[in-house]
Amino acid sequence: MEGFDNIFAINHRLSLFFLGLLLLLASALSLANAKTHNHDFVIQATPVKRLCKTQNSITVNGMFPGPTLEVNNGDTLVVNVVNKAQYNVTIHWHGVRQMRTGWADGPEFVTQCPIRPGGSYTYKFTIQGQEGTLWWHAHSSWLRATVYGALIVHPKEGSPYPFSKQPKRETAILLGEWWNANPIDVVREATRTGGAPNVSDAYTINGQPGDLYNCSSQDTVIVPIDSGETNLLRVVNSALNQPLFFTIANHKFTVVGADASYVKPFTTSVLMLGPGQTTDVLISGDQTPSRYYMAARAYQSAQNAPFDNTTTTAILEYKSSACAAKNCSSNKPIMPPLPAYNDTATVTTFTTSFKSADKTLVPTDIDESLFFTIGLGLNPCPSNFNKSSQCQGPNGTRFTASMNNVSFVLPSNFSLLQAHHQRIQGVFTTDFPANPPRKFDYTGNVSRSLFQPVAGTKLYNLKYGSRVQIVLQDTSIVTPENHPIHLHGYDFYIIAQGFGNYNPRTDPSKFNLVDPPLRNTVAVPVNGWAVIRFVADNPGVWLMHCHLDVHITWGLATAFLVENGVGQLQSIESPPEDLPLC
Repeated sequence: MEGFDNIFAINHRLSLFFLGLLLLLASALSLANAKTHNHDFVIQATPVKRLCKTQNSITVNGMFPGPTLEVNNGDTLVVNVVNKAQYNVTIHWHGVRQMRTGWADGPEFVTQCPIRPGGSYTYKFTIQGQEGTLWWHAHSSWLRATVYGALIVHPKEGSPYPFSKQPKRETAILLGEWWNANPIDVVREATRTGGAPNVSDAYTINGQPGDLYNCSSQDTVIVPIDSGETNLLRVVNSALNQPLFFTIANHKFTVVGADASYVKPFTTSVLMLGPGQTTDVLISGDQTPSRYYMAARAYQSAQNAPFDNTTTTAILEYKSSACAAKNCSSNKPIMPPLPAYNDTATVTTFTTSFKSADKTLVPTDIDESLFFTIGLGLNPCPSNFNKSSQCQGPNGTRFTASMNNVSFVLPSNFSLLQAHHQRIQGVFTTDFPANPPRKFDYTGNVSRSLFQPVAGTKLYNLKYGSRVQIVLQDTSIVTPENHPIHLHGYDFYIIAQGFGNYNPRTDPSKFNLVDPPLRNTVAVPVNGWAVIRFVADNPGVWLMHCHLDVHITWGLATAFLVENGVGQLQSIESPPEDLPLC
């Protein structure tokens, strides 16, 4: 019997040895297939003509939008950014987890000091465990109005998409906003006056406004399709300040992914994306060969707030249509119906349809239960300001915004990550409140005494491995609004959302802990709430902010300081030698 036990023990050890060897070989093969992609980004002023007017716009490599980067899951990107423009700049790789590589995340004065005019910086990071559509954009002032592009993550080399039909072709659709002005001047003027910034003059699809605007028809984007094809559209809302509806005449979408995570397929005729969000959809060439408009226009949830009410278009053109052969423009494409600007019901139906395709690892035992109010505010006019020219908010005030009544102020002499890493005192504090300082009827008639937040650079500290839940609660201070909240360095599960004030006694019954969607940007419902969960497994300093750039300008942000764990693999890497200095 003892001999049998010895043989069993030896066989067991051999099995574990060979299993370990197989895993090691599989890992080595995976690394062997992984590639490193090197790119050069030159930030420069480029003449760009839109809406009958030419202006010098800040671009990457003279392209608007900028270059599309394509990688496979597991690949490494090395992007050398040279700043030949007149403004400070950084590049953020929106949605990339940046595991232990926070120095490459990009938000100005958060993970790095800006790249000064004439300077350069090389971003290096690996994309691991993510597949789908991400994007990159400037993260300095309002430069991302023109400095942005798609970042496409294909499955590992040789692996198919997990779709019932493999797409014949893929097209990135970047929705944007265009001003007949320098966007930096627009935000600087708003900062000077204290009022709301001028709204955009057009929306764009892949940089072009489309047929419904002056001087634009000649360059309207054409997206080809053939009868019987199944094609993949990668839709990104790169607009600066506006959630957008998107649809195609006579065609249905099968939604298969969002924010570089696969979802259970569902069918819809319209998408709604908040700025920062991406959605992957399959479309079928199952209509009469012809030309069909793709169209996008505003979802506007803030009552009485001015917005750009124009419509951008591109053309889905069947290659077998008569027009495709003749290259004619007289055959007017079919125009789709679009939801009303304030159609929150359609938005709710769409956003609550997302469910993860894969098995999820939603944290259940929570270490940090946080409640963040998000919304606008009004500061009184300072006594040394000219009320008529510098206090043009409602009733002679200046606009502001906050989370938990703290209006976030970026440092200017150090980045937050640098200050944390080098233990520099006086740059930030770690006393961001876990709950609102005062409880109130968040979506009701709020007292004017709560309209003025406190300015500060307050971070929230998280221990490595903490299981975190955050209730994000919209408020009706000034006006309720749908806020796209983006968390850097993490994906999170959206386990519930609803309207009114979150109720901690009854609303947990709505939690989806089985197959909630995994996102990096959540559209918090107007006059409502959303609940997200994640595990703090990525050390560093990570910005959380509203992706309406006007709101982050006003202070609708905070940041998490996630401590190092145990050992090298749970600690942030050392800063690169060429990290820009302030």
